Amino acid sequence: MQHKKYKFSTAATDFYFGGSFSQLKTIIDQKATVLLTDENVFNAHSKKFKGWRTIVIKAGEAYKIQSTVDDIIDQLIDLETDRKTTLVGIGGGVITDIAGYVAAVYMRGLKFGFIPTSLLALVDASVGGKNGIDVGMYKNMVGVIRQPSFILHDISLLKSLPDKEWINGFAEIIKHACIKDAAMFRELEANDLSVYQKKPKLIAALLQRNAQLKAKVVQEDEFETSVRRLLNFGHTLGHAIENQYALMHGHAVAIGMTYACHISAQLSGFKQTDRVVKVLEQYGLPTYMSFDRQLAFDLLKMDKKREKKEMNYVLLEKVGKGVVKSIPLVQLEKIIQALPK
Repeated sequence: MQHKKYKFSTAATDFYFGGSFSQLKTIIDQKATVLLTDENVFNAHSKKFKGWRTIVIKAGEAYKIQSTVDDIIDQLIDLETDRKTTLVGIGGGVITDIAGYVAAVYMRGLKFGFIPTSLLALVDASVGGKNGIDVGMYKNMVGVIRQPSFILHDISLLKSLPDKEWINGFAEIIKHACIKDAAMFRELEANDLSVYQKKPKLIAALLQRNAQLKAKVVQEDEFETSVRRLLNFGHTLGHAIENQYALMHGHAVAIGMTYACHISAQLSGFKQTDRVVKVLEQYGLPTYMSFDRQLAFDLLKMDKKREKKEMNYVLLEKVGKGVVKSIPLVQLEKIIQALPK
């Protein structure tokens, strides 16, 4: 197990790469811990949860809402948890988002950590301290930025992950390559999903590279005033269509990246749209979609990245170099209406 510590403004996160679930009891006190997971993860790995106090919730983005949070808090009260308790989220991005949010608000703050069980959570959702819930069709409208005390990587948990979730997670990996790592993009071009699924060492190295890339960006800009905004590549339009069409997060982001490339071609001279689209399709991700342009724009207007009458939009200058451009909403509406189908 490889240990790396990343220090942030108010806390530090210990990353344990190449670890296993069984090592959790060496990191925290089992008696003062509650695990939070969903039905899918619990059913796939039920033996691992023996001896741990565990709260199990329904699986899926539809349950990333306040009523789920209320239910978890009721169970924490029933378990007589106190401020010395550590809450550990074990699951994909929905679980890490909810666990971090509950830990922030219960008794004004519990210590928390994650064992991510999906690619999406390993490379993105578990890293950086963004935790929150959805409100209606608005993604992550309510939440906090608060860093986990630890993240434990156990690649063996991916064995139960369905192919669709592997594909879902590769959207965020491709995103990182697009904005910050041209060499990683070339590696992705040279491989495909089946190669990574067959080679545990290769996928472990890729996941670690992505987690560390994101952790370094967050270290530099924890509260998203500059460089951290780059991590939203594909997310502005992606979030506007995700809940509207009940898309998987990675699918929505892939579509968002495709259209962000087209907007980049118009506004920042980007000339590699076909290259990005080809890699997305190589990993089984959708690219173009027929969607209600007006409704998407109306939802997008409420995005947290809006500043008055302008939107901070992440574009590409070239593969490996993302930029943030402030686009007037009036101009952005026209651009979105004219996007290819």
